[in-house]
Amino acid sequence: MRDSSTGSTAGPSGPAEPNTPSRPSRRTVLAATAGVTAVLATGPVAHAAGDRAPHDDKALRAIVSRMTLEEKVGQLFVMRVYGHSATAPDQADIDANLAEIGVRTAEELIAKYRVGGIIYFAWAHNTRDPHQIADLSNGIQRASLDQPRGLPVLISTDQEHGIVARVGKPATLFPGAMALGAGGSRADARTVGTISGAELRAIGIRQDYSTDADVNVNPANPVIGVRSFGADPDAVAGLVAAEVKGYQSSAVAATAKHFPGHGDTAVDSHFGFPVITHSREVWETLDAVPFRAAIRTGIDSIMTAHIMVPALDPAGDPATLSHPILTGILRGELGYDGVVVTDALGMEGVRTKYGDDRVPVLALKAGVDQLLNPPDLHVAWNAVLDAVRGGELTEARLDESILRVLRLKAKLGLLSDPYVKDAAVDRVVGTPAHLRAADRIAERTTTLLVNKEKLLPLSRRRTPKVLVVGADPASPSLSDGPPTTVLAGALTELGFTATALSTGTAPTAAKITEAVAAAGGTDVVVVATYNVTATGSQKTLVERLVATGVPVVAVSVRNPYDVAQLPGVGACVAAYSWIDVEVRAAARVIAGRAEPRGTLPVAVQRADDPTQVLYPIGYGLTY
Repeated sequence: MRDSSTGSTAGPSGPAEPNTPSRPSRRTVLAATAGVTAVLATGPVAHAAGDRAPHDDKALRAIVSRMTLEEKVGQLFVMRVYGHSATAPDQADIDANLAEIGVRTAEELIAKYRVGGIIYFAWAHNTRDPHQIADLSNGIQRASLDQPRGLPVLISTDQEHGIVARVGKPATLFPGAMALGAGGSRADARTVGTISGAELRAIGIRQDYSTDADVNVNPANPVIGVRSFGADPDAVAGLVAAEVKGYQSSAVAATAKHFPGHGDTAVDSHFGFPVITHSREVWETLDAVPFRAAIRTGIDSIMTAHIMVPALDPAGDPATLSHPILTGILRGELGYDGVVVTDALGMEGVRTKYGDDRVPVLALKAGVDQLLNPPDLHVAWNAVLDAVRGGELTEARLDESILRVLRLKAKLGLLSDPYVKDAAVDRVVGTPAHLRAADRIAERTTTLLVNKEKLLPLSRRRTPKVLVVGADPASPSLSDGPPTTVLAGALTELGFTATALSTGTAPTAAKITEAVAAAGGTDVVVVATYNVTATGSQKTLVERLVATGVPVVAVSVRNPYDVAQLPGVGACVAAYSWIDVEVRAAARVIAGRAEPRGTLPVAVQRADDPTQVLYPIGYGLTY
């Protein structure tokens, strides 16, 4: 999903006082920083939960003291940049960079603004394949170290797995959080963090904006949903802690998000300004629980939410800009002293009340350390610079955040060895063992909710001909999608004769008629559903298929709440995502090659009376 923070098209004209690019040799750079790196060197080693790698604050403070004010401002920003290469992106990406950032390449971005971090996106063409990503990462590090007093860049991405994955095949793609919640295994959650962290580190990504610590208690939540482990705060907390430990074991910084909790909203903060009406007591017993667990586990970074929580701060500001929430509660009451990163600053939730020049300044005043992906870097960068020069922000306040970020870079080994090697890419990324682990975990998450007259598992003898219809949402980067094609292919591999007919998330009358006609010559119909509503045409499609008399199996490929809208189906399976690994696991369950082991991590309410629970947390059928 493309982040709305890229909506700006105004190109910045550059910093007020840009640094003059310099090209010292790598040997010169390393020699100049040898005294510092010697005391900071940690290497890519695992550390116990909550421990920090050895570092010397005196040496880190010495680094900060040598920075110019402009360099300090740059270190606070984590920015997008288009292109597969740090120095030679495609012309279309050069044009996009010029339009949105006022630079041509990642190398120019670093030279101009001295940013401390860069975030990768598939839509920015950063993530074509593992070797390309590794080369891009090395190019970014080289460009930064070539600057005067150059520092390694903290490269990040959103690799939550499930429906949010920026790095695709051949890297290993795992089930997402709600699927893991259905599996209920902390060991599996830790495995996901361990393997995902190892693969990200091998391609130069040291900070992952995962794990989602939101407790999803609102079925209408348009932005979290299956990105959450579930609706039980204690269960979510256990899985959050386990996955964080996995990332830590691979020396990659995990990020608990979205503080103080984005799980109970019907508004997407990308496009609006959500208000969470929880009382302070409810927040303490619901939303805060997973964040407390993450902090106890030694979480490296926490991401803020662009939401208003009046019970925590009555001023009406988004949490990202709230001093009472970030400094008073997160730092003070919860005792967190790690890195705080904003959610993307181009999202509407943080721009509703203030302009793009005020947002980064207010975020720093609230207590954040990293300013993520502002829509116009020139405006944001100069706003922070002017705030320091004008006395609204002190240089000491900047130093405080820079020191936290440097501690994290030291812990992750970036200050001693920021580069990655091709051999590690081949040795680590998408290995057969990792792919097998993803398949096994996915099988333990698939949830059987309805199975009338024991329709499932399907029999190759009684129901050999299968029609697969339904929604085909855009698949994650480099997957084998669309999901109806993947599902039909998987069933064919399992001995059925399966054909696919994509009908979309909003099937037309003509497409519904086509699907009904196609169903007439088959033994069973499998329909992939995606957020079915009471009045939507997906429901009409399923009803028309049921009316043919052909048995219908529904597979919800996003939220499991679809089952409440589909009373006529013979069977219903919750897959929690449309990525290949989960769709194929669902096919194996449908075909009887795997047992359905998952149970609901959220409650499903009745469609005709949402105050009544149709299927409670923990519900799930077996064969």
